[in-house]
Amino acid sequence: MTRDRIRLVNMRFYGYHGVDDSERRLGGKFALDVELVRDLSIAGRTDDLTQTVDYKAVYDLVSRVEATKSYLLLEALANDVAEAILKHFAVEEVTVRARKQSVPLGGLVDYAEVEITRRREDTESV
Repeated sequence: MTRDRIRLVNMRFYGYHGVDDSERRLGGKFALDVELVRDLSIAGRTDDLTQTVDYKAVYDLVSRVEATKSYLLLEALANDVAEAILKHFAVEEVTVRARKQSVPLGGLVDYAEVEITRRREDTESV
């Protein structure tokens, strides 16, 4: 089992997601983290970009997924990001954390966050 990980933390976006109409109309601040599981031993020995995952390409993909549509749920956004990463990159597993500031809960909270993990073997059997 691979224990190597690549993390992109606190990628920030302004998006039009949420259950309330006002959230989708006015927009708000969102942050996403991705954690990619992949054997990095060859990349570590060779210093070869083709033996790892291009961080910029991952960021660009996450940005495109986030901007493609207006999501009601953080769960759906995180799921679509995870599925896109598994489709486009050679990773065994991906964990996505999606955070939303200014959550209309009727009280004070720093943010709401959803964390999901998807594995390549789970998507291959579907």
